[in-house]
Amino acid sequence: MINGAQRMVESLLAEGVTTIFGYPGAAICPFYDKLYGSAMRHILARQEQNAAHAASGWARISGRPGVCVATSGPGALNLITGIATAYMDSIPLVAITGQIDRSELGRDVFQEADITGACESVTKHSILLTDARDIPRAFKEAFLVAGTGRPGPVLIDVPIDVQLAESDEPFVYPETVDIPGYHPTTKGHPLQIKRALSAIGESLRPILCCGGGVLLGNAREAFLEFARKGGLPVVSTMMGLGVMPSDDPLFLGMIGSHGEECANRAFREADLLVLCGARVGDRAVAAPNQIADQAKIIHIDVDPAEIGKNMRADIPIVGELRGVLEKMTEKLEPVERAGWRTRVEGYRNARALRGEDREDFVEPRSFLRKLSEQLPANTVLTADPGQGQIWAARNFAIHGGRFLTSGGLGTMGYALPAALGAAVAAPERTVVAVCGDGAFQMSMCELATLCQTHAPVKVILFDNRRLGMVRELQNQRYGGRHYATYLSGNPDFLRLCAAYGIPARFAATNAEADAFAGEMLAARGPFVLICRVDPDTPTL
Repeated sequence: MINGAQRMVESLLAEGVTTIFGYPGAAICPFYDKLYGSAMRHILARQEQNAAHAASGWARISGRPGVCVATSGPGALNLITGIATAYMDSIPLVAITGQIDRSELGRDVFQEADITGACESVTKHSILLTDARDIPRAFKEAFLVAGTGRPGPVLIDVPIDVQLAESDEPFVYPETVDIPGYHPTTKGHPLQIKRALSAIGESLRPILCCGGGVLLGNAREAFLEFARKGGLPVVSTMMGLGVMPSDDPLFLGMIGSHGEECANRAFREADLLVLCGARVGDRAVAAPNQIADQAKIIHIDVDPAEIGKNMRADIPIVGELRGVLEKMTEKLEPVERAGWRTRVEGYRNARALRGEDREDFVEPRSFLRKLSEQLPANTVLTADPGQGQIWAARNFAIHGGRFLTSGGLGTMGYALPAALGAAVAAPERTVVAVCGDGAFQMSMCELATLCQTHAPVKVILFDNRRLGMVRELQNQRYGGRHYATYLSGNPDFLRLCAAYGIPARFAATNAEADAFAGEMLAARGPFVLICRVDPDTPTL
């Protein structure tokens, strides 16, 4: 006899799952009981939302769907923000939740919540299991949907009686499943590819734009080869940072409201835009009139729903980026565009770095530039939304590493648990989390998880005692009326870290920050570097 909980564990093992992030409760205890002694590693987050963020960081570095687990009711509901964060950034995630007994559904019993209904708009697919015999098929479907096409989160809700239900039917994990209506297009249409190559050949001022889909589609090398063979200047959305090395002569930087002027200017002046795995949301392109009226747009994406949603597409190509770009590179004929290359190189060379070292505070922009020079090329940097996110995106040089942030939903508190997940996925890589003091306090409980796992995450904590970006917005649009943006109750972060047994240092100047950074990088375990930042330091 084998029960449903054992089938769940065996299904995860059949999928090659090695790590789970979760928080137990009564409705998921049968599953946890069968996890005991299994080959999988369970990492106990201190709050369910952070378990989802950690699974997201793990997925983005490992390239496979991350797994998070929670109990019914509040446990499941706490997952929603993490699930929505993954959904907006197209991160493959499988979220498993316990549910009350089937016989009690709809009676508002203790810790009941309709989690499949609540997550309807922020999942690719959701499943409420009602028969333990369906578990292997449901798990196979969940991992297939999460990791193929445009990646995203899938929710599996399992009532406790289904977990406990025993059956003498042998466990058989299906090799394949066929889901009616789910057949993602993977190969770009040959005629559209031919049209795109023709348009590139005829263009005088082409620009390539890389989005997060390039990284999610494992298409980085294909993108680099395409850009370099064609000698095509490149700009990036925030989620596409890390595709091109920051010092590549073709790379102009990040576009958008917080992007580089040289990148935005070239983007506006181009007569051809090739959008690769980019949904070009409002932060990247606030309005279609930001591009030239005469510009042609080629949009390559695995999700047909994204093409033409935010910007018209003259030549749409639906398919997996790596395969499409490899085909295009094979047939691409380089064209000499000396005038355009000279112009955009002039824009790049005229870029002025902002922020100089200070002796009264830590200037975060210059500090991050110096820090990036000290780190290994494959460093993973995570950043919380807010000023720290923009300081990092614009100033931290990436030379083969990764930049992980919540770009779509803008979820504060993402950086620390995502860094934990990344460190677990790749323990040989240096992982650094950039946090503002506001966002840090939304997930600082995960310092305990760093201690428990010994994950060597390095935390840069920018302490300005403000919700900096909101305060800046109040200055710009609301007459400087600062309300609810002062963090006057901040703890003593040094003593907080000491309570967790985590080494920490406080830097009041750039000289101190630079010195302590060396100590931080030499530390074998987690380390927190607290940097006192002037509240008036601008985002840009």
